[in-house]
Amino acid sequence: MAKLGINEKSLPAQMSWRDKLNLAKKHGFSFVEMSIDETDERIERLDWNKEQRFQLVRDVYETGIPIDTMMLSALRKYPLGSENPEIYAQAYSMCKKAIILAKDLGIRNIQIAGYDEYYGSKTVLTRENFIENLQRVVDYAAENQVMTSIETMDDTFINSIAKVKKIKKSVVSPWLQAYPDLGNISAWPENNPGEDLTEGLDSIIAIHVKDTLSVTQSTPGKFKNVPFGTGNVGFLGLFKTLRRLDYQGTFTIEMWSEKESDCINKIENAHDFIVDLLTKSGISIEV
Repeated sequence: MAKLGINEKSLPAQMSWRDKLNLAKKHGFSFVEMSIDETDERIERLDWNKEQRFQLVRDVYETGIPIDTMMLSALRKYPLGSENPEIYAQAYSMCKKAIILAKDLGIRNIQIAGYDEYYGSKTVLTRENFIENLQRVVDYAAENQVMTSIETMDDTFINSIAKVKKIKKSVVSPWLQAYPDLGNISAWPENNPGEDLTEGLDSIIAIHVKDTLSVTQSTPGKFKNVPFGTGNVGFLGLFKTLRRLDYQGTFTIEMWSEKESDCINKIENAHDFIVDLLTKSGISIEV
């Protein structure tokens, strides 16, 4: 029995946390994924006081919908591999704060954005800095018993589970695993997503579900805001692969509909689209 969650950025931005949790519950989701993105408003959550943290814990308990995962996409702006010593240090500090916030809120898994550098140039040093800084993050996560996982990205640095596993050879810890994005691993022409899932199964603890348009020789692909069913992701085949492999982790629908007027319709349509394909693949969803 699999759990299907939804990321916070799919839900109406103006809603309180309690309302977001209730909305997710109403539409058949088992959990919500918190977003710590590049905006100051969400980065400030890392410095919440005890009462702010406890209020969200109360909301979770009273609604019955947990926040099982955290998406730390602020690392796009503050990458772990930065050559700038201040940003390098700030990325580590943010990860430490995220680990303690997760611990306080009962979040079990922090998704680490797999960028050595995003807005700046990639070099041999940015890769080495990423590995070095990630080791520090994972060690701190282990001390606090919080799982960290690298997402496969819209970026060639880590765009497959195979590349996550290569990083894991340098950062060896049970507290570092893979959080593949089905859309991202499907979009890159060098990937065979079914094989990537099969060979990477022992590292996968959670899966993002979104549609994408493939990268080609003439187009850069599209990694966000591709409505389900209009992209190139072979969801049914990938879900059947995961069913054959007896994957037991979670699935999280990822959209960026939080500021759109038809947000609720998009949530409903995404839920029904994915649940239908999961059911056809033989994967039962907890309701």
